[in-house]
Amino acid sequence: MEKTVVGKFYRLGDQGTSDITVCLKSCEGRHELLFSHTSVLVSKSKFFSDRLSSPDAGMYVEIHCSELNYEHHVSLLRLLYLPEDLVLDTLKSVKSAVGILEVSVAFGCEEITKSCIQYLEAVPWEEKEEEQILKAVSKLGPIAMPIIDRIQPVDLGATKSVFLSAIRYATTIGGSCPPFGDELKISAQEQVDYMLCEDEDIPLVTSDDEVKSTVRAGLSKVFSLFEKHLSCLLSDSDLVTETEAKILEIITDIEWMCNIVPKMDLLKDFVLSWVEISGNILGIIEHKKLDALMWGMKKKVIELTGKVLEAVGYGSVILPAPYRVQLLKTWLPYIRKMKPLLDLKGNEDLGFSYKMDEDLCQSIEGAIVSLVLALPSNDQADILAEWMKADQIKYPDLSEAFEVWCYRTKSAKRRIVEGLDRSENTTVSL
Repeated sequence: MEKTVVGKFYRLGDQGTSDITVCLKSCEGRHELLFSHTSVLVSKSKFFSDRLSSPDAGMYVEIHCSELNYEHHVSLLRLLYLPEDLVLDTLKSVKSAVGILEVSVAFGCEEITKSCIQYLEAVPWEEKEEEQILKAVSKLGPIAMPIIDRIQPVDLGATKSVFLSAIRYATTIGGSCPPFGDELKISAQEQVDYMLCEDEDIPLVTSDDEVKSTVRAGLSKVFSLFEKHLSCLLSDSDLVTETEAKILEIITDIEWMCNIVPKMDLLKDFVLSWVEISGNILGIIEHKKLDALMWGMKKKVIELTGKVLEAVGYGSVILPAPYRVQLLKTWLPYIRKMKPLLDLKGNEDLGFSYKMDEDLCQSIEGAIVSLVLALPSNDQADILAEWMKADQIKYPDLSEAFEVWCYRTKSAKRRIVEGLDRSENTTVSL
């Protein structure tokens, strides 16, 4: 079937008009080259739109899949070339519709996703197919409600109400809770943890806009409290011990939030909030007044920063390069300073329990290396130069990043020279 785009007819596999090649590879070694068209892919798929929006994206896209959903990937690519009103008529079985739906969601093909849902909602199912359908649509949110109503016609209002109340108490949004105090907050946090792990309906609840807004409000509240109590450390020296206890309690709440937000697709909100307040945090905890105090809080802050570095460094959260540079340049000097200092305190005092253990050190080091390698070359050079200038360059060990940077720099220079040589040879031949 052909697709009209800007007055032209395109057909998948037409090498004569193709301007991009999609290479589909299965884990078992099967592969196929599909000659495609950028205008079709970009207009129908958010994945391809994002992938091909970069000026240096290239004209070759490699997609990896399993043998089980290989044909579904091929079918999806073919459906991209169909007019939207014909997609529904091409779906012929529940099995293929479910498979195409899963691939369509992964590739951000909104219209095909809607067609698959419309088809599945309208056709009869075998009993064995029902579980596959529920698994495929359970995280799609309101768009999948016609199918959900058919599979499991339950009122989600009660579940949503309980979850919202638990979130509010867990993040102290509801204010103080006498006479229960912190016990109710801890109980609410445990309830949220249980619902996120065990409640089959919770993916539909957590995709709700009101629920997401409430969690974001809780996140903002906890971070604001953290900044507020940190500021008190410098304004009232007589209350340092009492304030430290409250800060450690708030950090525990932040750690809890860090553990639940990935299950609600809100990890990026957490990371951005941490990046935003990082300067204020360091401005306080590095104050000379706190040089020999609050080691437990300082270690906890490093642990939270490590989680943020991992999320960004390993691609769980995608941030623009300037944000990644800011994150590294903000926290790398502090981590480098604190690691030997905590080690020294531990060596001097065997009862000192705030050293960075080996697992924490390795996870932070690995995340930093990954972060550095994903930055623009000039930013990599700046960070590596600062790393080599310092007296202590043992931790984190960025030698791997430095070696890769050197190799990439040499390769880039070689490509430029080769390009110039080819250009000169072409000029001479003319």
